[in-house]
Amino acid sequence: MAGITWHYVLKFIITGDPAVGKSSLLVRLTDQRFLANPDPTLGVEFGSKLITIPEDNKVIKLQCWDTAGQETFRAITRSYYRGAAGCLLVYDVTSRESFEHIQTWLADVRKHADPHVSCILVGNKVDLCEDTDPSPPLDGMTASTSGSGVTFTTTPANFSTIKPTKSSISPSKMKRKAREVSYEEADLFAKQEGMLFVEASAKSGLHVEQAFVDASRDILEKIKKGVFDDDRSPGVKQSQPNTNLTLEGGTAKSSCCT
Repeated sequence: MAGITWHYVLKFIITGDPAVGKSSLLVRLTDQRFLANPDPTLGVEFGSKLITIPEDNKVIKLQCWDTAGQETFRAITRSYYRGAAGCLLVYDVTSRESFEHIQTWLADVRKHADPHVSCILVGNKVDLCEDTDPSPPLDGMTASTSGSGVTFTTTPANFSTIKPTKSSISPSKMKRKAREVSYEEADLFAKQEGMLFVEASAKSGLHVEQAFVDASRDILEKIKKGVFDDDRSPGVKQSQPNTNLTLEGGTAKSSCCT
């Protein structure tokens, strides 16, 4: 590849309980496909993706580390937290237990990652819910809650998201589960902890890329304010863009290690 094709390289970690869909979220981001029955992550897995932030005219290379949720690998995975600029804390909306454990995961991340790490809470597996009310935000819109209920704001027209795809399984044969964590409760918790929040589906692709884009925007804002120092923040690396740099859709690529 000739020349420099991105402005910043950002280190992300993906953490949370086992079986909440962390690996599936990463594969959906990098390969735009769904892992129906992924093997448990042993240690860490790695993937990268180019995204664009149109309003800042920036191309970002995401370097994402998917960490194992088992306690056995905790010492290994913590070493990958160091210097992370962004973090996805993932829970399963049909598992109350996985949501209640987020507080522990968050404390661990804040202890070992960059002190200014941008965290986004991700409620995965909304496709499994029998009742998904309140409905997740529509593509190109971001939801927030207030005293008057849920409000929506529109994102830029050229904002890149992965649209849900139709399942080849008929609705009558799809396995459904009851929602155990409401959107409002998770959104309130995220606000109290200073995190961003989105509900997503690794299966359909709903809001998967948006989660990384939103966290990247937050990191860019911190860079503008001088919070991240290029020389002292290993999770944020700047490249000098050339005149041939384009802002077309980034190419996904991924690999893994154990």
